[in-house]
Amino acid sequence: MKVSPSLLAANFANLLPDIEMINSSDADYLHMDVMDGVFVPNISFGFPVIKSVAKLCKKPLDVHLMVVEPEKWISAVADAGGYLMNVHFEACRHLHSTIQLIHKAGMKAGVTLNPSTPVSMLVDIIADVDLVLLMSVNPGFGGQPFITNTLKKVRELRALIDMSGSKALIEIDGGVNEKTGKDLSEAGADVLVAGSYVFGADDPHSRISILKSL
Repeated sequence: MKVSPSLLAANFANLLPDIEMINSSDADYLHMDVMDGVFVPNISFGFPVIKSVAKLCKKPLDVHLMVVEPEKWISAVADAGGYLMNVHFEACRHLHSTIQLIHKAGMKAGVTLNPSTPVSMLVDIIADVDLVLLMSVNPGFGGQPFITNTLKKVRELRALIDMSGSKALIEIDGGVNEKTGKDLSEAGADVLVAGSYVFGADDPHSRISILKSL
């Protein structure tokens, strides 16, 4: 299992210790949630923060844009140091074009589905993406309980990926812990995003290792 701890749960008054923890951990990526207060009911951080973190973080940046018109920000994400740019299906008018532009900018391309968006919406794009992120909570805030219907969606997505021959990874974000992570692993997930489960722990290294072992 790959693990992408979410910076949203880190200490924004002093990010350096948390970034150094990530650097010395078994984490595969650092997940960065960019929120605009329009697509989701919250505002998080922008490109200056991403750029500053990129200079310090040794892990690839998994940048998740919870914003309207994410295609406007492709070059900004790339310039800030993004490794993977993840856009919401619900926010993209021309998703295929957006995916192409992300690849052209030199990044991996991901597409995210909100809890109420069915996996079937990805049939015509699944071969073109590197990762699909299924939201297992409603986007905008950390610390929400896991939506159990996500397990059904993971199984459906795994079947779609296998049938199509896509190389896309399945990533899950929201309410991830040791128990839900085990269930998600068994359903076919490849990457777990975890915020409070990791950064809220006395021993975050151990929490990351637990998820890695699932």
